[in-house]
Amino acid sequence: MSDEMVSQEEIDALLKDGGAASPAEAGTGEAEASASAEVAAPAAPTAENPLSDMQKDALGEIGNISMGSAATTLSVLLGHKVSITTPSVSMSTMNSIRASYPMPYLIVEVGYTMGINGNNVLAIQAQDASVIADLMMGGDGTNPPEELNDIHMSAVGEAMNQMMGAVSTSLSTMFNKKIDISPPKVSLIDFGTEDKVTEIVSGDEPVVKVSFRMEVDGLIDSEIMQILPVPTATDMVESLLHSNDNEEPEPEASPAAAPASASAPAPAPAAPAAAAATAAAPMMAASAAGYGTGARVAQGVPVQAAQFTPLATAPVQVNEANIGLILDVPLQVTVELGRTKKSIKDILELSNGSIVELDKLAGEPVDIHVNGKLLAKGEVVVIDENFGVRITDIVSPEERAARLQY
Repeated sequence: MSDEMVSQEEIDALLKDGGAASPAEAGTGEAEASASAEVAAPAAPTAENPLSDMQKDALGEIGNISMGSAATTLSVLLGHKVSITTPSVSMSTMNSIRASYPMPYLIVEVGYTMGINGNNVLAIQAQDASVIADLMMGGDGTNPPEELNDIHMSAVGEAMNQMMGAVSTSLSTMFNKKIDISPPKVSLIDFGTEDKVTEIVSGDEPVVKVSFRMEVDGLIDSEIMQILPVPTATDMVESLLHSNDNEEPEPEASPAAAPASASAPAPAPAAPAAAAATAAAPMMAASAAGYGTGARVAQGVPVQAAQFTPLATAPVQVNEANIGLILDVPLQVTVELGRTKKSIKDILELSNGSIVELDKLAGEPVDIHVNGKLLAKGEVVVIDENFGVRITDIVSPEERAARLQY
């Protein structure tokens, strides 16, 4: 601390200025405030970047949750563990995407038919789609087809349909409203040679690119892209931000209940109150179970379990007098030699001379079906160069009645 004394003139000047800072200090403070404001202020949307940082973060969260469900669905379809990492959201154009990834891609176009306006595109590298097709057709994924034909495209399209169905279910939960999609449109496009990728957006129109990294149990480790038009992305963000607006309001108490509660007598002793609370608990649980599903639970209505008469297995008594009315009704009689199950891959490999092994032993009785229902068993015979069947056993009426129940 300085030993110099402060003069009266200096004290008066300080009091007159009200403790204001010196011009140099004021200038420094204004510069710091301006710099901090520039750092904190978010980037304003522009024509090239029409989404704010908050909207991009929301899209990343939507993609993270929805693709998690898609990965689970794809794991079940392929029989291998599928993991999809946290997405990266950025703005781009279709021309820029084609220039950055000059290679063949499988394009899956999906349109939203309810809940969201617009379409979106899922892009998967062609070699990864070949692995998915091989797994969908019963292979192990180590020898995928070099070129995707119509059958392979159909198999991958079914996998993508199931994936996007899981995505729409997740979106329905997040947005608290029903989301439906149209069947996917699958096409193979080489980004390096094709000029147009999709009809949804033009080449220079800004789009939202959501990039994911997908890994399939050591068979696939690459990037997949979800491409969204800006209006569709904006609609999804708005649906997420206003998801609570779609919730049904809690039912208000009826006007007649207010006077009743106002004129209610004094509380009863503890034991009757406990009994009343116990009686009201099932009704409260029923109300909680019905709320959120659109159900309305009536209060104070007695409920009891439904009683059904057991289905008797005794044969039905037929009125012989009227049986003649249906004697000329044609029925389809089928003799089944046996059955088996084959994968799509095995079916496609069948050719002239292939042998299909059935589930019955040689010489075992064949099944005789009438309109698809098992009626009897028999053995195959030859009658004048035609095949026939000799009935050896008739299914009992009790067994036939039991089969008709399922």
